[in-house]
Amino acid sequence: LVHKINISIGQDPSSKCLIGVLDIYGFESFQTNSFEQFCINFTNEKLQQHFNQHVFKMEQEEYTKEGIDWSYLEFVDNQDVLDLIEKKVTRLISKKCLLFQKPGGIIALLDEACMFPKSTHETFSQKLYQTFKDHKRFIKPKLARSDFTVVHYAGEVQYQSEQFLDKNKDYVVPEHQDMLSASKCSFVSGLFPPLSEDAAKSSKFSSIGARFKLQLQQLMDTLNLTEPHYIRCVKPNSLLKPCLFENMNVIQQLRSGGVLEAVRIKCAGFPTHWTFHDFLTRLGILAPEVLQGNFDEKDSCKKILEKIGLTDYQIGESKIFLRAGQMAELDARRALLLNNSAAAIQKHAKTRFTRRRYIALQKSSVFLQSICRGDLARRSYYHTKREVATIKIQKYTRRTLARKWYAEIKTSAVVLQTGLRVMAACAKFRSRKKQTSASTTIQVRAVLTILGMKKMQSHWRRHKALFDYQNLKKALIISQSIDHSGDEQEQKVLETPVQNERPSVEESSNPVQEESSNPIQESSNPIQESSSPFQDDENVEAIRDSSSPLKDTENIEVLTVEIKNLKVMLQAEKQRGDEYERKYVEAQGSSEELRKKLAETEKRVYQLQDSLNRMISSMSSQVAELKTILSTSSRLSSTFRPIARVDVASSNSDSSSTDSDFTFPAPASNPEAASSPETNSFQLVVQDVTAVDG
Repeated sequence: LVHKINISIGQDPSSKCLIGVLDIYGFESFQTNSFEQFCINFTNEKLQQHFNQHVFKMEQEEYTKEGIDWSYLEFVDNQDVLDLIEKKVTRLISKKCLLFQKPGGIIALLDEACMFPKSTHETFSQKLYQTFKDHKRFIKPKLARSDFTVVHYAGEVQYQSEQFLDKNKDYVVPEHQDMLSASKCSFVSGLFPPLSEDAAKSSKFSSIGARFKLQLQQLMDTLNLTEPHYIRCVKPNSLLKPCLFENMNVIQQLRSGGVLEAVRIKCAGFPTHWTFHDFLTRLGILAPEVLQGNFDEKDSCKKILEKIGLTDYQIGESKIFLRAGQMAELDARRALLLNNSAAAIQKHAKTRFTRRRYIALQKSSVFLQSICRGDLARRSYYHTKREVATIKIQKYTRRTLARKWYAEIKTSAVVLQTGLRVMAACAKFRSRKKQTSASTTIQVRAVLTILGMKKMQSHWRRHKALFDYQNLKKALIISQSIDHSGDEQEQKVLETPVQNERPSVEESSNPVQEESSNPIQESSNPIQESSSPFQDDENVEAIRDSSSPLKDTENIEVLTVEIKNLKVMLQAEKQRGDEYERKYVEAQGSSEELRKKLAETEKRVYQLQDSLNRMISSMSSQVAELKTILSTSSRLSSTFRPIARVDVASSNSDSSSTDSDFTFPAPASNPEAASSPETNSFQLVVQDVTAVDG
């Protein structure tokens, strides 16, 4: 079939050049994978190895050839998978016996199983399990008896070996093939070409797997002699519908096709290669001073890159190697420079054309302006005479109307000012009320915290004084017990002040201290009974170093006085706290009364606003009636004097302006907005006429 297609498209057998298209199935992994999927995935493994060798290894060889510094890039090599599938059986045979036999791949074991008539798929699977039990690319499933899993470069695929033996056997008998090849029909004889003598002798057993492996090797030899270009086809979705993109499915296809690995290797290395001449031809405009000098192409390229400020690039023997994204940056700068140059050229050209047009338009416009200005001057003189006459008439009419309106406006303005001042005073009162309430609460809380702190201080001082007192009393008792064991003179000297101070100490001591004195007195007996001279000397030194009992009693008295003072201060602070609480309750009562008064004043203000709005509406109706009267009078006077039309228009404009000056917004329904101190009073256009006399 392939031969027929090649003949039909007009392939020249004597041609030295060849353009071929290789289109095969991609990597397949279904729920049930048989011998067909095994062969397809084996083909994909071969093509992936060719892709790695062609793309990655050729890239590395070019780096080495150019002599640049680079680190060898790592890629996933699938040679171990190919050895697992297609490795041949190696035997070492002596003259008498078989020394050893090295196992082959899956295809070799499959052909070996097909030669034995009693072999089944289970025996084939057991043979695979025994042979490849330690292979990292071969996995035995746990719950399957005859299945096996191969770890391909694109992932794991579990194959079912039930039909492997049947599909691998070539059932074409050599006698039948000879008969069909001798057919008189050219089509039939072409389908079964006669085998050569060597092939006929060596083909004692023919299998589909062996023939497929041989044809695949021939295909790879053909590909190695050509310059391949790879096209990776990606299926966007499994539903075969437009405008639908499945991310996980596409990523899996790219990963299984080795595209992601190729992109990683390209980005890690130098994906852009340029010769010196091409680089200077394209990017020489970025540094024109370099092109003007007498430099080598290599030095010129270095100077251009140094001027631009690029780093992490490599310069080889005949090419420049750039990192990913650097060529895009250079092209962007080149495009920017060309755009700026084009803009400068366009600017000068447009300036020249626009100047010519401007001079022509200027001459024509000056001529037209001279004619139009003469006509406009004559018209303006005529209208000026009419305006002077109308202004005199308007002056007298406006004066009379202004006198009538002045009295009404003055009264309304006074009423408005009173209402506005009341509202402003209410707002100011609310803001002060909030400030006073907040300050009182803060002061009360501060006073309470100070009282709590003072209570804590008093308790702590009392505890410390009691602790010091107990320590002093213990020291006194110990000194008494040690003094009894000393000399008689020292005992008399020490007993006299102790007996004088003992009543005051006993009066100020608490029950806890009395209990603690008993074990100390009991412990004094063994001290007196001790007869060691060294212990007596140490006790005497301790007595001399410690403070005298008189000083201890003085400290105790001072502490008792301080405790009494602290109690007095605590009582005074409690009284002050009660007084602050009473004042706080009184302030709350007064604030409630002020709130009630404020509510009443707000009601009055709203009533004044309603009456004010009614008065404004009545004034607007009166102004409208006045407008109608003036319009009727202007119509009657227009029959006699046409100048009165201007007077009516001006009076209408004045009346509209005066009407617009006395328009007031609706009162704010939100009391919080009225009470805020930051609002700029009220947006009303009112003048204080009380300070100005007519």
